[in-house]
Amino acid sequence: MSTGQAGSIRWGALSITGNFRENNEDRFLIDPQGRFFLVADGMGGQSAGEKASALAVELISGKLPGQIHFQNSSPAAVAEGIHRAVCHANAEIMAMGELEASCKNMGTTIAFVVVVNQTFHCGGVGDSRVYLQRDGQLTQLTEDHSLTQALVKAGTISVEDAKTHRYRNVLYRYLGTKEGNAAIEPQVVAPRPGDRFVICSDGVSDGTTPETISQILTENSSPQTAAERLVEAAQAGGSRDNITCVVVFVDG
Repeated sequence: MSTGQAGSIRWGALSITGNFRENNEDRFLIDPQGRFFLVADGMGGQSAGEKASALAVELISGKLPGQIHFQNSSPAAVAEGIHRAVCHANAEIMAMGELEASCKNMGTTIAFVVVVNQTFHCGGVGDSRVYLQRDGQLTQLTEDHSLTQALVKAGTISVEDAKTHRYRNVLYRYLGTKEGNAAIEPQVVAPRPGDRFVICSDGVSDGTTPETISQILTENSSPQTAAERLVEAAQAGGSRDNITCVVVFVDG
């Protein structure tokens, strides 16, 4: 649980192990000044997934302030700064995977919102997501780096087929592999009063629907309550993973 406020934004967050896992391999990190919000979903045997996600949020959060001027960086400079921070984390996760037998093949997703000069830069690697609700309309701002999404883009399967496809949770790009160094292309959003952002692991998206997410965001005036309700809904909806959610509200 994590609540806070900076300027015109308020936030809340919750992460739980869920009904089907013995340990929580998700991690989230929120900058106390509200400059960035991170969610990571680790993978790997033993406790390797926990190590990968913890490393990702620790290293990226430590690197970002040295890469970005949060008051006046251009969108291109922000994208480059995020890319450097993510590549730094990716290299360290890959190195640990090679050096420690218990960490072999470990990896993690990352989803982020970075706030620079009152503009939101949203993106990710893997299948953790960022959503924006504006004027009652929910939009997914990130693209899943999963085999099913690649098949959808290729026209091989439908969006409906992808929801139950056996490869829906198989990723072709995540931190801990050389593909994790691919270019970061954040979605740049000029926030409006009333905007509501969700940064979440696939535990949320697998256990809910966009309609449910949108309804919960609409019905709750507290971002912390919204985060808790989203996690509850995903758990009740049969999510078989850890469930992590960060909610950011933009006020007037």
